Amino acid sequence: MKKILVIEDNDEVRENLEEILELSGYEVAAAPNGKTGVEVALDFLPDLIICDIMMPELDGFGVLNILSKRNNTSDIPFIFLTAKSENADFRRGMNLGADDYITKPFYKDELLQVIEMRLKKSERMRSKYQPTEEGLQAFINEARGYDELKKLSQDKKKKHFSKKSLLFEEGDYPRYLYFVNQGKIKVFKTNEYGKEYIINICTAGDFLGYVDLIQDSNYHESAAALEDAEVSLIPREDFLKLIYANRDVSARFIKMLANNIAEQEDQLLNLAYDSVRKRVATALLKVYDKYVEDGKSSPLQILRDDLARIVGTAKESVIRMLTEFKDDGYISIEEGKISILEKDKLENMQG
Repeated sequence: MKKILVIEDNDEVRENLEEILELSGYEVAAAPNGKTGVEVALDFLPDLIICDIMMPELDGFGVLNILSKRNNTSDIPFIFLTAKSENADFRRGMNLGADDYITKPFYKDELLQVIEMRLKKSERMRSKYQPTEEGLQAFINEARGYDELKKLSQDKKKKHFSKKSLLFEEGDYPRYLYFVNQGKIKVFKTNEYGKEYIINICTAGDFLGYVDLIQDSNYHESAAALEDAEVSLIPREDFLKLIYANRDVSARFIKMLANNIAEQEDQLLNLAYDSVRKRVATALLKVYDKYVEDGKSSPLQILRDDLARIVGTAKESVIRMLTEFKDDGYISIEEGKISILEKDKLENMQG
């Protein structure tokens, strides 16, 4: 049963909405003002919010502004309920990220139709896109939603990169959002002495390069193919239109940015406090996740130099740890390819 939160200071209107929605099969929570509405939203976590604009203590714009900045409520469809229809109100609400408006007085059928449409769209957008080129196209087609975005991705370029080829280099100005169709891409930084540290490994279905596009700054890292790869290049202008025009897409990329920050914080903690043995085990597991397809993992085919760049240590230290893991029965190595035999042992290794 879908959950809907109604935030409305008029008792008669609020009770009428509650009755209509409950009779239509929705679980309903209600709040008499914006301040209480925010508290209920964070606790109730509805699938959709209907909110009046003109309210005491905190108006509807304030409610939307607060909830749109919270990770767990930023992608909840938000419908304004208002007796005012001036263009300035509509424009301000859309700039803040409102999904739709219902003007009082409203018809029951109109109300339910708008709710159903927004819930269906939200459900499609929340479902994880398939990590394929077709999935990318479906994601973009669903997300764009505006006439001015019809050309997005239609003329996108696909480019093949051979092993070790650079996609972009630290200091370059970003012109594309990259989407990996096939192969694996390493994202890395290089210090003043030319030593690399691998930040991330991107595989089919991953976006990369979006942080610097959003910041409008030169690349803070470089990216190169770990193996032969095919990448779609989405023009900068089309990506920014998508971000600024659609709240659902913005929320998805905000979550991706948050995940990136969390992963990098974990990496820094590992570098600071874990032993080389623990860091090598963590790096193996990280790469292992990138080689899992349909629930099965293929042997890890990665250069020892690249593995050392993920760990942040010398190649000789990595080779020594791999030999120890092999002797302990945690991994096997055949023709340079690594297979993980005891995943739990590597995960529970003490630092």
